[in-house]
Amino acid sequence: MLKPGDRAPKFRATAEDGSTVSGSDYQGRNLVLYFYPKANTAGCTHEAVEFSSALEEFQAANTAVVGCSSDSLEAQTKFKTRYNIRFPLLADTNFDVIEAFGARRMKTFFGKSFLGIVRTTYWIGPDGTIRKVWERVTPKGHAAEVLAAIRQG
Repeated sequence: MLKPGDRAPKFRATAEDGSTVSGSDYQGRNLVLYFYPKANTAGCTHEAVEFSSALEEFQAANTAVVGCSSDSLEAQTKFKTRYNIRFPLLADTNFDVIEAFGARRMKTFFGKSFLGIVRTTYWIGPDGTIRKVWERVTPKGHAAEVLAAIRQG
């Protein structure tokens, strides 16, 4: 698992609009890169809407927001459009970015173990170093918690 002080892995993935997004696009500013299990589910929707609603506040703090899941481009596009999400959503269908950041791990649900995406958020500083990691995130209030951490520096 990556930890504060580590260099963020280099990444490149396709966003819902077909554009290519890479970590180097955000050099010189903060990046909140968050991983979520599945578009259009209750928790993932709540989290995305909170980040989107606070986007101007993140931007004022020199911070970009990017969401990432293994959903298809089509699913990400529908999700973004339906909830008016105002930042890129990466369609990491091969799990390249998800695994590089350690967000795909064994999970247990109703006594069954399976490999899945663990809701995880990374704050990557302007120099490409991980500043903070939130593991096993609770969606409600998470965007405010991340913004508060960035503001405190």
